[in-house]
Amino acid sequence: MKRLFSLLTLLGLFGMSGLAWADEAAAPVMSLDKGDNAWLIVASALVILMTVPGLALFYGGLVRTKNMLSVLMQVFMVFCVATVLWVVYGYSLAFTEGNAFFGSFDKAFLAGITTDSLAATFSKGVGISEYIYVVFQGAFAAITCALILGAFAERIRFSAVLLFIVIWFTFSYTPMAHMVWYWAGPDAYTDAAAADAANATAGWLFQHGALDFAGGTVVHINAAVAGLVGAYFVGKRVGFGREIMAPHSLTMSMIGACLLWFGWFGFNAGSSLEANGVAALALVNTWAATAMAAIAWMMAEWGLKGKPSLLGGISGAVAGLVAITPACGFVGLVGALVIGALAGVICLWGVHGLKRLLNVDDSLDVFGVHGVGGILGALLTGVFASPDLGGSGLWDYVANSAVADYSIADQVKIQAIGVLTTIVWSGVVSVVGFFLVDKILGLRVPVEAEREGLDLTSHGERAYNY
Repeated sequence: MKRLFSLLTLLGLFGMSGLAWADEAAAPVMSLDKGDNAWLIVASALVILMTVPGLALFYGGLVRTKNMLSVLMQVFMVFCVATVLWVVYGYSLAFTEGNAFFGSFDKAFLAGITTDSLAATFSKGVGISEYIYVVFQGAFAAITCALILGAFAERIRFSAVLLFIVIWFTFSYTPMAHMVWYWAGPDAYTDAAAADAANATAGWLFQHGALDFAGGTVVHINAAVAGLVGAYFVGKRVGFGREIMAPHSLTMSMIGACLLWFGWFGFNAGSSLEANGVAALALVNTWAATAMAAIAWMMAEWGLKGKPSLLGGISGAVAGLVAITPACGFVGLVGALVIGALAGVICLWGVHGLKRLLNVDDSLDVFGVHGVGGILGALLTGVFASPDLGGSGLWDYVANSAVADYSIADQVKIQAIGVLTTIVWSGVVSVVGFFLVDKILGLRVPVEAEREGLDLTSHGERAYNY
């Protein structure tokens, strides 16, 4: 079998975050696994926990007191908006057959999905309830939209946030999810001809063999680019570079970071879609890489600044979570530890050195952590997925066996294509989206409102009554 065919057809040891609704012709041989169903219910709840309250508290603690409530409000309402958009048309556009970039509206408002509907897993003949799959993937969409908010916190109009999210969700998140994760499911891969036919209906990056277990491209790079573009469009905070803008409650941020880490086990291990060994591998890698990244960031900061900070420790943990996300089901423990260590050090540079080079006020370092960490993790997935380095390699769903031939150089090239595609796609959509929102509503609050704080001026409330 040709190498190109392998890369197009065979996508890792049961690994990737999303699967398409199984082809109707294969449905009669697919059966529900109650254990997998139960695990995905738990995993979905864990991913929801990551956004509310996890991300809300993490971001909220990092801003100044006068803007705490505004951040909580933005994260909470973006979560709600993305959830509604997902069930109305997002799931259909992302996970139905259409073209290489978008699905169709066949399942708008979840049309045709019943309590008996099944979605494919990564094992032939094994399915989970499609409703659960809708919730799991919808939770991914919601947190991705919320991640963007940290880049321009403390100065953007609330109405502008909501309108931009509708645009970006529709034209950036759903097509990226389709490009990376949509395929016909393993039951469609019965022989070489059937595999060719199935690949022709898959998403564009899936067809190229890009590996993304749980969202390095779809979630982190996608959101980070949008955040970076938004930070440029909205502009720097009043007093940026002259006034102290320290986090008002690292206690809150610590709680939020720990909730993120906890929920991330559902995010990564749940992306196996089954309660099996691959889920266990993803969980171990998520646990270990995150700890290693926190240590690496702390040690590097300690050496550079003379003191280890809690902010550095939790930032390093988030960087490790981001970087291991695309790789967690494909790499071995050693690979996970290396990815974590590199993420801790390189993302530290991302939030300091790179931020200065870009001359941008990315308030909560969305690009420095999620962008840099996501790019690093996506590229290193191609390296450490190699069986020679303890990874799973590629899986042939026609032969139901591992592919003997694995080229690190070829896979890294494919990973780079995925990274560049995400940067360009999200960048273009974000530029157009922020431009339109600025013309329609205006992006930024008045200077006086920014100085007083968005809690009172945008929402008429205070986070703290003292």
